[in-house]
Amino acid sequence: MQELIGKSIGDISNALRRGETTSEQLVQAYLARVERLDKKGSALNAVIHVNTRALEQAKRLDELRKQGRVLSPLHGIPLAVKDNFDTADMPTTAGSAALAGSRPARDAFVIDRLRQAGAIILLKTNLSEFARNGLTLGSLIGQTRNPYDLRRTPGGSSGGTGAALAADMAAAGLGSDSANSVRSPASATGLVGLRPTTGLLSRSGIVPCSTTQDTAGPMAKYVSDAALLLDICAGYDSRDKKTAEQIGRRPDRPYTAFLDRDGLRGKRIGLLTNIFGSDRDVLAAMDDALDRMRSLGTTIVPLNAPELDSGRVFAECDVQFFELGPLLNQYFSAVPHCPVRDVKQLAASGKLSAPLQDEISRCAVLENPLEQAAYQARLRRAQAVREFTYDLMAKNHLDALCYPHQQIVAELISSGTQNGRNGILASVLGFPAITLPAGTSAPDGDAPAGVPIGIEFMARPYAEPTLLQIAYSLEQAYDHRPVPPLD
Repeated sequence: MQELIGKSIGDISNALRRGETTSEQLVQAYLARVERLDKKGSALNAVIHVNTRALEQAKRLDELRKQGRVLSPLHGIPLAVKDNFDTADMPTTAGSAALAGSRPARDAFVIDRLRQAGAIILLKTNLSEFARNGLTLGSLIGQTRNPYDLRRTPGGSSGGTGAALAADMAAAGLGSDSANSVRSPASATGLVGLRPTTGLLSRSGIVPCSTTQDTAGPMAKYVSDAALLLDICAGYDSRDKKTAEQIGRRPDRPYTAFLDRDGLRGKRIGLLTNIFGSDRDVLAAMDDALDRMRSLGTTIVPLNAPELDSGRVFAECDVQFFELGPLLNQYFSAVPHCPVRDVKQLAASGKLSAPLQDEISRCAVLENPLEQAAYQARLRRAQAVREFTYDLMAKNHLDALCYPHQQIVAELISSGTQNGRNGILASVLGFPAITLPAGTSAPDGDAPAGVPIGIEFMARPYAEPTLLQIAYSLEQAYDHRPVPPLD
């Protein structure tokens, strides 16, 4: 059984098919790691809820398999999902003490898709409270730590999922992404994080931040697993009108069909050199990845595009602050017996972590936020940046743009912030982006394996097949990921 820990979903699914293990044994093995590493040992503090019915569900799925009824390649596979995805059989807290015990009436759309495919939702994981910072710090259980260096943040806001997967507490999982939140922890914990085109995955049943920028996203150790999760979760949902835009625009083959070892050959990749930063470890990892890409037949096109400076785009285009309050009010009103009525009550609760209190207090007193001139100006600016990006890619005949997800190695928790992230570009544009390991920082006494560094690729809307070709080909060019030094 232990030899399957850390393997791909495909490998685990094949072992289940051959009768070498059972879903019940898988759940037991992952739970043993949670018991050893989450609150004890390395004390990662990644898990908010454990599904108390997971063993029962695994036994039922094992029985279906014996009867020849296998629902999908995810049949009997234990997953970890961020605790802002609604689950009717477990609380959904958004990492906040203000929502402790809050239980929605139904599963989120993507959770329902996973369950229909036979997946086991094993863990609900910690997050930056209400997904509003990059530290994975919340008032409910506190700070999650990076498995590669316990002094550092695992990124955020989906850092609980990132830390849990890096520590092999589940096979794969989901995060949500409004600015950086799937790809930041993927970069910081050596995973693959995929932000799909906005609207490809439904947002219904996910505690919201932004109508404009929110999406769910797969997180996994392997590109193949991220593609599989995308296949299962994508689809039209009448509760999220944005998903209607995917009709006629998705490929006529599964996303897993685009996992091409030779997928980088002939690609033209634009390199956004102005958002690389100056961190030596990051630059060295990027240089290595670029050399491998060139050796695989990729043309690299250096570009200096100040219009795509991530700091500038965040300052001028991000609309989360304006959309957050009205969306949270809608969410709270839809949850039976929700302990919070609206953002005004949330702000006055006295239960929020310090990084969130000021923002929620300001949201609570902002009148008619969607009519604010500043909000409308940001939407217009985002559209201008979107048009610029389309034109930049067209003029240079590019398949994708490339940059480090973070310009610096993951921050120390004591810094109180997470600087240098470039993921806001895809979030504001609504473009798909994928982050995967490019290397690590230099090892030291606190990080004997080094701290992971992620490379990110961004493509035009609904070009997920292109991103998967690129990412899978680059992934295959690397020997392995370092194992986090856990105890």
